Amino acid sequence: MKKNAKLIVHTGSMFSGKTTSLWRELYRMKIAGYKTVAFKPSVDSRHEDEKIVSHDNLELDAIKINSIKDIFEYSKNNQIDAIGIDEVQFFPDDPSEIVDYFIKLMNSHITIVVSGLDMDYKARPFEIVKELMPIADELIKHHAICASCGEDAWVSFRKSYNEDRIEIGAQDSYQPLCRSCYNRKMKEREKTKNQISIDQI
Repeated sequence: MKKNAKLIVHTGSMFSGKTTSLWRELYRMKIAGYKTVAFKPSVDSRHEDEKIVSHDNLELDAIKINSIKDIFEYSKNNQIDAIGIDEVQFFPDDPSEIVDYFIKLMNSHITIVVSGLDMDYKARPFEIVKELMPIADELIKHHAICASCGEDAWVSFRKSYNEDRIEIGAQDSYQPLCRSCYNRKMKEREKTKNQISIDQI
């Protein structure tokens, strides 16, 4: 069932329902008769290798891959109408390369549904999501609820002091915060770090 292909991007902070929406999109397409397949980055070790699991425990069978190129190679050997990709920000490929592969897939009449964080814990945009936004046919920005005040969340605040850009985790490692609560907590974190540095002198 080949239809006009399109790119659907679900983005936002953690706990905002991105993966649930990915699940819903693919489920709806499957009911409509589309041949669908889902992929996840190999670095995502939170759940079973062959499952994408949302925070509300919806499960989706998935193929674990190392590179976006693996999806393109898979598509050449299998009949697919639509693909889903979870946590797109985790793939190590250059953003321009990912965009090129996505265009090739859509030129082959394959619809692409992706979910991914728009920003890291320092509120810096993830490059691949930033590149996908303007070429998306549908762009949905999701919001979690701020864990401090109950307003719409803006970013995922990391609880630990680990400064690696990528740290796999869930509620034990992150909490969604609005802009005001995030800025306040980051200031508090900086004061704590400075105090620790002084105490160590």
